[in-house]
Amino acid sequence: MYQSLLNRQHGITLIGLIFVMVILGMIGILGLKVVPTVLEFQSIKRLIVTASKSGSTVNDVKAAFDKGADVGYIESITSKDLVIIKNNADFDVSFAYNKKIPLVGPASLLLEYEGSTPKANTSKVIP
Repeated sequence: MYQSLLNRQHGITLIGLIFVMVILGMIGILGLKVVPTVLEFQSIKRLIVTASKSGSTVNDVKAAFDKGADVGYIESITSKDLVIIKNNADFDVSFAYNKKIPLVGPASLLLEYEGSTPKANTSKVIP
């Protein structure tokens, strides 16, 4: 019985294990480079919502964004990169920027981020 169990062994070889570990390592390194940029993008999206509600003029919104960017360590964009449109009593704020992440040698990853404040639903609901 013991002899039959030895003949039926299955599994991954050492070379296969090394290959899988290299692939997982490359995916992990890529993730470690991309995740901080995604977190910064999420911070920018939250910041434009709070900045759009904190001022009564375009300059107030820009100043609020710059203060929040200093506190939140946001370095990808500044208030000069924002597109701010006055919409009745509110401000619509939008932005777009590219983030280039070097990988290996001449290879790099280009991420294109864009976002805006949520638009208020102005349509009337008919009961």
